[in-house]
Amino acid sequence: MENFLRPALVIGGALVATLIAGWLLDLLLRRADARHTETPLWGLLRRCRLPFQVVLCASLLRGSYRWAGVLPDHPFGVGRFLTLVLIASVAWLAVRIATAAVDSTYARYAAVTEDDARVRRVRTQVTLIQRVVTAVVVVVAAAAMLLTFPPMRTFGASMLASAGVLGIVAGIAAQAALGNLFAGLQIAFGDTVRIGDTVVVDKEWGRVEEITLTFLTVRTWDERRITMPVSYFTSKPYENWSRGGAQMTGTVFWHLDHRAPLDLMREQLQEILRDLPEWDGRGGGLAVTDTTPHTVQVRAVVTAKDSDDLWTLRCAVRERLINWLVTHHPYALPRVTTAEATPRPDDSGPAGAHPSPAGA
Repeated sequence: MENFLRPALVIGGALVATLIAGWLLDLLLRRADARHTETPLWGLLRRCRLPFQVVLCASLLRGSYRWAGVLPDHPFGVGRFLTLVLIASVAWLAVRIATAAVDSTYARYAAVTEDDARVRRVRTQVTLIQRVVTAVVVVVAAAAMLLTFPPMRTFGASMLASAGVLGIVAGIAAQAALGNLFAGLQIAFGDTVRIGDTVVVDKEWGRVEEITLTFLTVRTWDERRITMPVSYFTSKPYENWSRGGAQMTGTVFWHLDHRAPLDLMREQLQEILRDLPEWDGRGGGLAVTDTTPHTVQVRAVVTAKDSDDLWTLRCAVRERLINWLVTHHPYALPRVTTAEATPRPDDSGPAGAHPSPAGA
């Protein structure tokens, strides 16, 4: 009976203590969050309740399983299992704490900073820092778990003896992966491209949706995702429309008849721009940029606060001005004109006809 009651009491006591400690921790964090509303850190730390409980429970069982007599025929197996659980839960807790700290820092910075470009830059940096910290914690935890097995300790010692050769071989074999890794760090702290930037890569327009240490995802206007290695953005040219500010200038072209009322078109363009909320008021003008034997090329220059508004503005200006020309000045639309050819002075026949040779 004692062999059953003692393990049950120890395991039950550990579970009860874990639940009470988790409840007390959550209560303290909720009170701290209500008291310090200027920072979201305490509220974000509430996500650590479950890994904290796992760490506490594994620690209590790890320290008392021998006295409690849990599976007395397999003490080494039980001890190793609890050790592995403890290492994994500590790594889980460390990742949650680091994530909460990073998210809190970004949230506080975004709340007090009005410059959207700086906010997106910090977001990119903290995201990559969070991924690096997670990768380091996972690698360290995996190594610690492997070292709990005696054969792995011998293997680790032999690996350290040949670390130089293995490092060279690994560096050559993983050259591309290492290149992407350093390119990701360069993007994070070099401020060349950020999450939320509008870019044009390989003639595709879209927004940067995700940046990791190895790849970058661009979401196109038609909801497609283009995944590219981050080394692309450090080795090849690309367009970043958000660099240096999101304001943009665009053009709208028309091909019209030579008799088009240009002065009236300029007045109508200004009225159209004033009615469109996408226009930011920085600039708007109209000029003839080219001419052909049949038409003239008319260009309007418009401005907007970002690329999305610019696209909408260009489409609206093009459509409204065409409708205005069709309704009020249809003669200004391009058309193919035909007329009889004027005969040459030495032509004796009908217009365009040549005289027959003598004797024909």
